[in-house]
This record gives sequence, structure tokens and C-alpha cells, in this order.
Amino acid sequence: MSGDKRSLAVALKYAPGDRAPKVVAKGRGLIAQEIIARAKEHGVYVHESPELVTLLQQVDLDDHIPPALYIAVAELLSWLYQLEQKAIGQALSPNGGAASE
Repeated sequence: MSGDKRSLAVALKYAPGDRAPKVVAKGRGLIAQEIIARAKEHGVYVHESPELVTLLQQVDLDDHIPPALYIAVAELLSWLYQLEQKAIGQALSPNGGAASE
């Protein structure tokens, strides 16, 4: 997996009130695999986007993402928020989270 684009990973952190998300972890190869494994262990969604990861790899650790990436990351965060809300709704359903038609 060492020459594969999927061996790159970047972790972002965003909290309400922050001016933009920050890069809090990044790596390739084994480090990327560890970032992904830890995210999954903690229930953090892992999105695969080789193009976005390549761009985010250029951002220094603890730096905010550049304005050029705001729209792409905002769309991703919005989509993740919708997924979380859907999961919360399913967990609260009387069917125990089962979907039915």
C-alpha cells in the first residue's frame, strides 16, 4: 500500500466558533493507517477523497485549512452532519434503529 494514494490520511478538527478547520494529524503509509484505525475506533467517519487529502497534506500541522479549500471541506462537514443526524434519529426510533419501508 506504500505507493497507493489511499496510504495518505489527514485528520481535521472543527469546533463551532473556529474560523476554519485545523489539520490535527497527517501521514502516509503506516502512520496513515494508524490515523484511520484510531478514527474508526472512536466512531469518527473516514471519508476517502484522494484529491482532497493530497491538498490537505500540504497544510502544516495545527494550521487552519486555506480559504481555497473552505467550500470543499464545508460540503464534507455538512454531509457528515447530515449523516450524524440521521444516525441519531435511527438510534432514537422505536424500532431500535432498523429502517423499514
